[in-house]
Amino acid sequence: MHPKLSVLDLAPVLEGETPADAFRHSRDLIQAAEKFGYHRYWVAEHHNMEGIASSATSVLICYLAGATKKIRVGAGGIMLPNHAPLIIAEQFGTLESMYPGRIDLGLGRAPGTDLLTARALRRDEAGAYQFDQLVDELMSYFDDQDRAVIAVPGKGLNIPIWLLGSSLYSARLAGVLGLPFAFASHFATDLLDDALDTYHRNFRPSNSLKTPYAMVGINVFVGDTDEEGEFLATTLYQQFLRMIRGKRGKTPPPTNMEKLWTDDEKKQVLQTLKFTFAGNKETVFRQISEFLSQRSRPVNELIINSPIYDQGKRRHSFELLAKIFRESPDDLS
Repeated sequence: MHPKLSVLDLAPVLEGETPADAFRHSRDLIQAAEKFGYHRYWVAEHHNMEGIASSATSVLICYLAGATKKIRVGAGGIMLPNHAPLIIAEQFGTLESMYPGRIDLGLGRAPGTDLLTARALRRDEAGAYQFDQLVDELMSYFDDQDRAVIAVPGKGLNIPIWLLGSSLYSARLAGVLGLPFAFASHFATDLLDDALDTYHRNFRPSNSLKTPYAMVGINVFVGDTDEEGEFLATTLYQQFLRMIRGKRGKTPPPTNMEKLWTDDEKKQVLQTLKFTFAGNKETVFRQISEFLSQRSRPVNELIINSPIYDQGKRRHSFELLAKIFRESPDDLS
């Protein structure tokens, strides 16, 4: 059986455009994703990044949910140590009250930014080491128990909570708490199998989840030809090349990478983005099938990151991916 397909959107700000343009692009993309049959659509908290506009994550979720009717919308994720758990409970309680049965709350423990910006956020540096306590506190605001401090709205609402991670810490905690788990393998490739195994080995059934449920991130670029798909992927390669070089910037158009990177930089970028699949729809489907067959634990859902510069081609890539999954045999392995 095919894993479900979902969308990860960082609301990329394109070169020559503004965050306002990025939000309109995200609105257009989520409406297309809903039409194409994607299961959920997540945006992620980042700060002090000129090329990413999803810093006010819950506000953007409200905008996107209001532009759609059925698709689940959520955070992939909220960096919980940046916030008081009560505030997040109230924000997502508000979202769930506005759009019942459609809101997801994914939680991470990284700052989603650099150290200087983390201080500007008044982030408690101990929060990352007390993440399990912060999660417990947040979850308590959604139960129906009377307590001295309650989240209004939030109290008594059934909002799916996910733990997100790029290491083994959140994998273990998600298992222990019986929560769904999402691994950031679209950039953290080396620990994917260890994280899935850790999650499954530590899983304990809970009121919210009886059996393990794992989602993994991959980068996907589908064009009408292999050459087009591979060319579209160079936008992502440039973003990570800039990180290596310590540079900032908005999301660039695709280009010839051989003119930009050294052999060592190419090796480093491609290793970091090992789970990037590019080509026409048949090529990408074959690549994803091989990826899934190599996993020792089941993958229930794929969340797709596709930072394609041309927004028409971006929507077309998601359309082609959904189409080949619908048309192909159920057994991907």
